[in-house]
Amino acid sequence: MEKKILLIEDNEEIRENTTEILELANYQVLTAENGKEGVEKAIISQPDLIICDIMMPVLDGYGVIHLLNRNPKVQNTPFIFLSAKSERSEVRKGMELGADDYITKPFTETELLTAIESRLRKAEIVKSSSEGKVENLSTLYTEVSGKQSLQSLMDEATPQEFKKKSIIYSEGKAPFYLYHVVKGKIKTYLINDFGKELTIDMFGEGDFFGYTALLEGGPYKESAAAMEDSELLLIPKKDFDLLLNSNREIAATFIRMLAKNVVSKEQLLLGLAYNSLRKRVAEALLQYKKKFGNNSVNFSINISRNELANIAGTATESLIRTLADFKDEKTIDIVDGNIIILNESKLIHLTGS
Repeated sequence: MEKKILLIEDNEEIRENTTEILELANYQVLTAENGKEGVEKAIISQPDLIICDIMMPVLDGYGVIHLLNRNPKVQNTPFIFLSAKSERSEVRKGMELGADDYITKPFTETELLTAIESRLRKAEIVKSSSEGKVENLSTLYTEVSGKQSLQSLMDEATPQEFKKKSIIYSEGKAPFYLYHVVKGKIKTYLINDFGKELTIDMFGEGDFFGYTALLEGGPYKESAAAMEDSELLLIPKKDFDLLLNSNREIAATFIRMLAKNVVSKEQLLLGLAYNSLRKRVAEALLQYKKKFGNNSVNFSINISRNELANIAGTATESLIRTLADFKDEKTIDIVDGNIIILNESKLIHLTGS
């Protein structure tokens, strides 16, 4: 049976060319030239997949997906955004609203059809699983989690760039993604009623973050931001949930990570309550080196004093004085603002480890 695709695109040339490609691939195609018409056709025809431009008159793509998500008839329909390159920074907004994928204009026939096939295949697997068809469980594992487990989801995710200081998610907001760091440095933090920030964790290349709220099923209890220009993979919540339900090993791994985070947060709170300033600064330096130093000798820390103070849980002025003491004691050196650890064993001794 032919799959039905709704294409919502205000540019007539793109709409006609895309329709031709889809029809040649044996899809039944419905079209709409603006968002309002698209929503009406989606509810009436209930297509198998929707492709939607972002910038349109009458009702833009964000408005389209927002309205469709409120309608039980179409709220689970696979949804792909079409986006101009200049709009790429806005794509994350659409993904947070529930879009499954996006294709950047101009796109090739292969890019379009591959994205469609992938989303339709996943929709069929999810539907079969929800209907309790036991014979599809092996397919569910292979197609969604795959032999490489999380790697299959990562391969399908599109890397997104975040500039330094960009907010990735905010405390109190609902989670939509599991995040994976391709490159760069990310911090999670809390801000008290007086505006004072405390860094509670840091993540580098290869790390996952944002999974605590996904596992707990509640809002974020902290915020996340880029410490430097970074590149992340955003794995949709529904794909991550499906993976956890189909792969006990992956579920157990993330539960262990969650438990480890709970212990580290308890240690952080104890340290803030009882540790001396020198010990907290030493721990902050060692923590940063452990996370990003790659076991290098005389590791150089390129970080603002304010950022480092947030990690140590102290005032910036107090941090600067302590760093000056460490420098006088030949434990560290400071060159062009960078902190170089000269005597790591001294720092370890200060922490009591």
